[in-house]
Amino acid sequence: MAQITGDKAPAALGGTAAARPTVRAAESARPGRRPLNLAPVLFLAAPVALYLLWVIGPMFYTVYMSFTDSDGFRAEWIGLENYRQLFQDDTFRSSLWNNVRWLLLFITVPTAAGLGLALLLNNNYPGVRFIKAGIFSPMVLSSAVVAAVWTWMYFPQDGLINTTLAALGYGGKRIGWLADPDLAIYSVIGAAVWRQVGYVMLIYLAGLKNVDPSLVDAARVDGASPWRSFKDVVFPLLTPVTVIVVVVSIIDALRAFDLVQLMTQGGPYDRTNVLGFMMYEESFNYYKMGYGAAIAVVLMLISMTFIFTYLRRMLKDELEY
Repeated sequence: MAQITGDKAPAALGGTAAARPTVRAAESARPGRRPLNLAPVLFLAAPVALYLLWVIGPMFYTVYMSFTDSDGFRAEWIGLENYRQLFQDDTFRSSLWNNVRWLLLFITVPTAAGLGLALLLNNNYPGVRFIKAGIFSPMVLSSAVVAAVWTWMYFPQDGLINTTLAALGYGGKRIGWLADPDLAIYSVIGAAVWRQVGYVMLIYLAGLKNVDPSLVDAARVDGASPWRSFKDVVFPLLTPVTVIVVVVSIIDALRAFDLVQLMTQGGPYDRTNVLGFMMYEESFNYYKMGYGAAIAVVLMLISMTFIFTYLRRMLKDELEY
């Protein structure tokens, strides 16, 4: 029998059919001929549609309402009148100042306390997990529970704080923590800080897990004190974590509302009012939806300034890396 070689082999062995898969594979491998994969598009369509419907749409509608005199049923275009009135409003200025105080305390106290607790508890002490859970537990409580607990602690007569001060010999005068115009805002911030410390501690604990122990050991071998090891080695490595903590604290401080509503309702004499609570009152208590929308837009712009600063910093670090 003659040997089948060369180009005759595929034909003699049914080569046309056998070569078909190879030709199809080659054609499918050509650029520009790949079929469109619709699965990612279908999976993303629903969340993107919901985000546009519930976030982006209301945001633009709020901006539009801020230029109107609206009570929720009718809307009359008045241009920048709401903003002119807003920046002449003493309540707005005091609310903005309260947000600034909330912001400064919310950045410094929970950050320092959370970092200190993370450094202290980043070891395998007996029962350390229970201590961590106890410190973090306020974060899982609802705002209503936190407000109820701290309102009781602030009671002038039988509250925990005044009772403790009396037991220590400082209870000559019962302090009205939530009734004193000079103390009320700091009392509400204190409850918020108590809740935030555990959250910051947890973030720093996660960051400390990524710190190479050999670097700390090398610093100690070189004679560095524990403080120098922390300042020159550990803390610089925690910079990305610190940026996240600060930005989250800023956003939480600017959107403060729930504890003010539940503990003081802006009193006494609007001394605990913040922008979020003022927006709520103007919109839903006084039915000045346009004015409340203007407050919301100002609050959104302040928040976006910090958010974009954070994103720019993180993107710059990624590009440099």
